[in-house]
Order: sequence, then structure tokens, then C-alpha cells
Amino acid sequence: METEYLAQEPARAEVDAWAGPTLLEFGTGWCGWCRGAQPKIEQALAPHPGVRHVKVEDGSGRRLGRSFAVKLWPTLVFLRDGQEVAKLVRPQETSAIAQALGQIDPS
Repeated sequence: METEYLAQEPARAEVDAWAGPTLLEFGTGWCGWCRGAQPKIEQALAPHPGVRHVKVEDGSGRRLGRSFAVKLWPTLVFLRDGQEVAKLVRPQETSAIAQALGQIDPS
């Protein structure tokens, strides 16, 4: 599990070209909702070591977040081969995160 948010976001074309399962997490280190979600995300990710987890610091003027219609933090975007499969906004339950991860990484 990734612990730090990237200050420099990847380009959308780069994200679209990623192979395999990816969890793209939008938020900030100071966001209470984001901090509260971390144990749930970590627990759900544990059985999926092959899933790339990328945390992107989001905010005003950040294009990547806007391209995924991010409005609230944290927003989790589940990708398979660069294509969005599922999205969760402010997830409250580990089971919801685990279910979405199962859609991109059935292992």
C-alpha cells in the first residue's frame, strides 16, 4: 500500500496506458476523510499484492482528478488496463473497497 500522495500527478495518457489492475486514490494528507479511510484501504488491498496503488494529491487546477470527475475526497478509481471499472467516493466500508478490487483483480 502506498502511503504518500504524489505531489506531481501523472498525465492522463500515462494512466490510460497502465497495464493490469490499479487503484488510483485522490485526496490529500490533511483531509480527515482521507486519513480515516486509510485503514480500510490497507485492509482491502492486503489480499491483492499485484494491484498498483497510486495516491494522487488532488486540488484546484489538478487535471487528472477533473478527468475522473473527482469532487470529494477520498475518491477511489479502480482501473484495469487503464480503463475505469469502478469508483468509490468516501468509502465507509472495507467490504465495498474489497468488492471493487475484486472487479479489477479477481485473484
